[in-house]
Amino acid sequence: MAEKKMSLSRRNQLKSLLLLIGQVWLEKEAKEAEEEKMKHMEENCPPLSIPGCMQELQELCRKLHKQIDLVDDERYDMELKVNKTNKEIDDLKVKIQDLNGKFKKPALKKVRMSADALLAALLGSKHKVSMDLRANLKQVKKEVKEEEKQTGDWRKNIEDKAGMGGRKKMFETEA
Repeated sequence: MAEKKMSLSRRNQLKSLLLLIGQVWLEKEAKEAEEEKMKHMEENCPPLSIPGCMQELQELCRKLHKQIDLVDDERYDMELKVNKTNKEIDDLKVKIQDLNGKFKKPALKKVRMSADALLAALLGSKHKVSMDLRANLKQVKKEVKEEEKQTGDWRKNIEDKAGMGGRKKMFETEA
């Protein structure tokens, strides 16, 4: 058979009762914490009596400074312990997640990239990589043998270029 549902008014009444009980407990905890604080202060902090002469006042100051140093040392040690335990807790949480194997895998988006852009993204901007294989080939210049270059008689070339007419020819051929 189907379970009977609770009426709305009954549900609200129970909710308000739970809230009242919770509020009473919170007030009780706050009162206990205040009483515990006062008890601790009475045990560790005796009432201050200010002496009349200067030397007794200096002794009191020295004593208070020593107590302050001790309290600071304890506070520092406690702070380091708390930080260390918090780090251990975080490490253990990570190990638990690893053991459970329940990771939220992010939805990956399709990205259209050229091969050059993909390699640049993988290798970083410092490395310039190009997929154009012909561009990466070494350029080799074909050397022309000097013997083939001077096919004519060298004396004839010098005579043609000598004198004013030769210079004119030299400028005409170069231009």
